[in-house]
Amino acid sequence: MTTSSRIEWTEQTWNPTIGCTKLSAGCKHCYAETLAKRLQAMGLDAYRQGFRLKLLPERLDEPRQRKKPTIYFVNSMSDLFHERIPDDFLDSVMAVIRDTPQHRYQILTKRHERLRSYFAKRPVPGNVWLGVSVENRRHGVPRIDALRHIPAKIRFLSCEPLLEDLGELDLSGIHWVIVGGESGAKARPMHPDWARAIRTQCEDQGATFFFKQWGGWGADGKRRSKKANGRELDGRQWNGMPETVASVVV
Repeated sequence: MTTSSRIEWTEQTWNPTIGCTKLSAGCKHCYAETLAKRLQAMGLDAYRQGFRLKLLPERLDEPRQRKKPTIYFVNSMSDLFHERIPDDFLDSVMAVIRDTPQHRYQILTKRHERLRSYFAKRPVPGNVWLGVSVENRRHGVPRIDALRHIPAKIRFLSCEPLLEDLGELDLSGIHWVIVGGESGAKARPMHPDWARAIRTQCEDQGATFFFKQWGGWGADGKRRSKKANGRELDGRQWNGMPETVASVVV
C-alpha cells in the first residue's frame, strides 16, 4: 500500500515488498524492522511473519491508480535489490515505473552489486532516482563507485545513519547527498564535523546537500528526542533537492 511519508525528502512510500535481512553496520538498529514488529503486534496481515522478506504483487498497480505527480520512495520497509527478490519481480516493478511517467521514484539500496548487475542488462527508467546507503567507510563508501557507473538521471547517497567521518569522497556523477543521524532508543551519535565535512565536499564538487535530522543525539552531544534535536546544522536547515533533469555522467 502507498502511504504519505514522514521522510523529509519524499512524498509517498510504496512497498511492493516488505522485510529484509541485515547486511552492514547501518542495519544494526533498523527502523523498518522495529516498525514491522509493531505492525505484526497490531495484527496487520502483511506483517504476520514480522520482518521476513515477502513479495506483495497485489501492491504493484498502486501507483497506476494515482494521477497526481508524486515522488515515491520505493520500499521504505525493504531493500528492492535484496538477493532473494527475483529479477522478474523487479522487472514488474520497473514496468509500473515506466507506465507512470508522471511520478518520480526514489530507490535506495545497500546491495550495490545486485543493483549494478541488474541494470547492466536493462535501461534505467527516466523517472527513477537511484541511491545507495553510505553509513561508514568500510561498507558504505565502496557502494558509491558502483552507483556512479549506472546511467540514472539522478544518483544519490543516503549517509544515514552517519556512523563515522567518511573521509575524502569522490562525488563525481553524484547529484544529491542526504545526511542524517540515527534515531531510536539505541541510536549511535553523529558528530557535527562528520556532517560538515560532507557538506563542504558537496559544495566543492557540485552535489546538492540535504540535512535530514540529528536523530537521537543533538549537535551538542546530548541525548534527547529526534523532534527536540531538530533539523538545523550550523543554524539553518539544508533542504537541497536535485534538479529533475540532470546530466548523466558515466
